[in-house]
Amino acid sequence: MELTALRAVVTGGASGLGAATAQYLAGSGTQVTIFDRDRATGEALAAQIGAQFAEVDVTSEESVAAGIETALTAMGGINALVNCAGIATGERIVGREGPHRLESFRRTIDINLIGSFNVLRLVAAEMAKNEGPERGAIINTASIAAFDGQKGQAAYSASKGGIVGMTLPLARDLASQGVRVCAIAPGIFATPMMKGLPQDVQDSLAAEVTFPKRLGEPEEYAKLAAFILQSPYLNGEVIRLDGALRMR
Repeated sequence: MELTALRAVVTGGASGLGAATAQYLAGSGTQVTIFDRDRATGEALAAQIGAQFAEVDVTSEESVAAGIETALTAMGGINALVNCAGIATGERIVGREGPHRLESFRRTIDINLIGSFNVLRLVAAEMAKNEGPERGAIINTASIAAFDGQKGQAAYSASKGGIVGMTLPLARDLASQGVRVCAIAPGIFATPMMKGLPQDVQDSLAAEVTFPKRLGEPEEYAKLAAFILQSPYLNGEVIRLDGALRMR
């Protein structure tokens, strides 16, 4: 699967890791459709990189189906999916305001885990219609929090642990359809959310990374995603991208 032959959907593609991935793929000759809830930012990025934009809520079957129709019309098919849509939450099980809110836990799972599954199941059905032995590749975004979750990350770690846990079953399920599935588990990256923190906090986090001692760059995620898409023997794998960081 050469990048110039790919027709890719990138969820959460208006910002952060998704935007970097959409930009990198488009710059490499891939046809790209961005799925995001932020229409203004998504449309602006799409226009800048020569991509298509669809306003999509990943938790809604109807919204995702409509986005897929937009992608199919624009690109003539889909053979790559990179799921980057997600939220980061932090909340103690028993905090100053009482027990962990069930709604915030449910919302985190709904967007990060169920949303990823919702998009991939519908996109996989379209990929299965493609011709040839290799019909598509799917990349989900996990996190090192799936393995090294911190205090206050129960909901987030659970959602990302679900991404890790379903990677191999997804690969096995979709093998008969000629579709590969992998996941990337990023460490601490210089996303807009992270850059909004005070510089001393960013420096403190970067100092915890084994090597290189810095935050990850979103383009590094994008390059790994592109490598996975081009590597037909890479399947059912979760790859940590974290500078050997192990959170304590």
